[in-house]
Amino acid sequence: AGRCLWAQVSARCQPVPVPQRYCQDVYRGQLASVHSAARNQELQKLARTYKIISPWIGAVTSRRAGQWESYWEDSSPWNYANWAPTHPFHIVTTCTTLSIRDGLWRSHFCFQLRPFICQY
Repeated sequence: AGRCLWAQVSARCQPVPVPQRYCQDVYRGQLASVHSAARNQELQKLARTYKIISPWIGAVTSRRAGQWESYWEDSSPWNYANWAPTHPFHIVTTCTTLSIRDGLWRSHFCFQLRPFICQY
């Protein structure tokens, strides 16, 4: 609501802290958050168009107040999830990718180099 559609997919592989800053500094946006199956499919299709296999989205899973939880970097409500079986990991803080093959989300260490999707 109030944001442009997903207008930027970067093929430049970066660990998550870099895309977070890039989305903020260049677009005044965030890594993409997903709140419905329709939006998930839209992002999957967008990434496929750019031939981006598993881009970062803005979901993070970490231990907070003794409990593992997933949340959006942009602080929007956590009201939808599309995790692959056995995900998210509950070992260390992880970031999330969206698969263009099956649309499922998978946990990865945040320092891995991957392309990303900004929303603004």
